[in-house]
Amino acid sequence: ALPLGPAPPISPRGKMAAAASLVQYVVLRGDLSRPPLAWPLGAVVAQGCHAALAASHAHAEHPDTRAYLRMGGAMRTVVLEAPDEAALRALAETLTQHSIDHALWMEQPENVPTCLALRPYPKDQVHQHLKKFKLLK
Repeated sequence: ALPLGPAPPISPRGKMAAAASLVQYVVLRGDLSRPPLAWPLGAVVAQGCHAALAASHAHAEHPDTRAYLRMGGAMRTVVLEAPDEAALRALAETLTQHSIDHALWMEQPENVPTCLALRPYPKDQVHQHLKKFKLLK
């Protein structure tokens, strides 16, 4: 029989706890769905999908992205609203200045920014840059 010693300490901030705190933020332009633009709901949703996939693909080898994708049905995505193009561009600039990995999705052929997504991050590392944006409704 193997000798029984003290059980190893269980860390509350172990890999599972860290993975559980990961979130992918997606920021959509709210003005796309309102007049005068009045994009159909499906077209707006597609912009968010494109941006989230682009950010995840661009940072696929990052440990946080890999952990997030392994979470399956437990993945947490938060969709926020930027009021217009200027606000979305300003957020992209802020994120770039703070070295926060993200993808700004540009709708083609118009070359218009429609959505921005961060790669998955621990919420506490990026929330301060996103707290002025409300949940998309």
